[in-house]
Amino acid sequence: MKKRSLSGLPAEALDGKRALVREDFNVPLKDGVVTDDTRLRAALPTIAYLREKGSRVVILSHLGRPKAGPDPKYSLRQIVRDLERLLGAPIEFIPDPVQGVAATRQLPRGGVALVENTRFWPGEESNDPELARTFAALGDFYVNDAFGSAHRAHASTEGVAHLLKPAVAGLLMEKELKYLGEILHHPKHPFIAVVGGAKISGKIDVLEALLPRVDEILIGGAMACTFLVAMGLSVGSSLVETDRVALARTLLERGGRKLILPRGAVVAPSLERAAEQREVSVDSVPHGWAIYDIDETTRHDFRARLLRAKTIIWNGPMGVFETPPFDAGTRAIAQALVEAGAKGAMTVVGGGDSAAAVAGLEDKITHVSTGGGATLEFLEGKVLPGVAALEDA
Repeated sequence: MKKRSLSGLPAEALDGKRALVREDFNVPLKDGVVTDDTRLRAALPTIAYLREKGSRVVILSHLGRPKAGPDPKYSLRQIVRDLERLLGAPIEFIPDPVQGVAATRQLPRGGVALVENTRFWPGEESNDPELARTFAALGDFYVNDAFGSAHRAHASTEGVAHLLKPAVAGLLMEKELKYLGEILHHPKHPFIAVVGGAKISGKIDVLEALLPRVDEILIGGAMACTFLVAMGLSVGSSLVETDRVALARTLLERGGRKLILPRGAVVAPSLERAAEQREVSVDSVPHGWAIYDIDETTRHDFRARLLRAKTIIWNGPMGVFETPPFDAGTRAIAQALVEAGAKGAMTVVGGGDSAAAVAGLEDKITHVSTGGGATLEFLEGKVLPGVAALEDA
């Protein structure tokens, strides 16, 4: 279902009006400093567009998981300086949404305000109607640009969308829905999914949803070990979800030739003894050793398959990519996506670790999703409450 977007609103609906914008500024911090500003940069096109059109921009976001009300460790005040630097404009910080209504009305045209962490207020995660009304008082119309939070029915993502009209998708949200929607409903073939990460359990639904749609699913990461065990192979001391082996066997039977597993692996006695790593075929993993990455043969095999594809979706690393040398498989997939894209394939990377793996290559990938759980749920075909609440086009 197509949603009404910010880019489709007439100029008079924006000029001088207060745009209440839900962004996803749930960024990593260390000692009060933003260590990865990807999500801040992803929000810039929507904020810049609204400023150019003369809107007064009021931003809502959550940060972390504060346990019981306000906690300085999770205050959005910490990101103001970084956001000002990226935006090239001052930002007014609003510590309390109840007291902040007057401040939003006094913003100049093109001015920007950031409201304190939505999760500091009781009722955000339970989608309390009273809190939604408090948030709604801060704006004249609503823009949801926080795809990464769209799978949560919270007061700032779902409740407020029913109270402020128009309620539309921001430019980032519009982009997410466009590319992920194409993958789900109109992919060009050959269509290949690359699925990695540690556990099958977190990817069952997406594997089952993709199987009838794709031509192949390339499996990597520790989750491949559970499939290898299901095939009767020994994987040494590798991470295996023993309670999911039967499920893996069922998926192999259903998937048939569509499910492509690694031919070989990079193994080591432990992560601490990475210097002893070597490559073996998947039927020759030494006792007591563990699989930490896909081997060179598998990297070449996966690359060859990806270069034939017209549509590629990738979610999850091929190994313990944060610990070199076990990043080679994941880097190889990232490079293969760049090559496939240069040949005309649509390449989409689903958030989280996969997005980190293509850092610096974003301009060579069709779309890098900002959603983690939201991306997976969308690909599973689930309704995202934060999207459903927006007006239909």
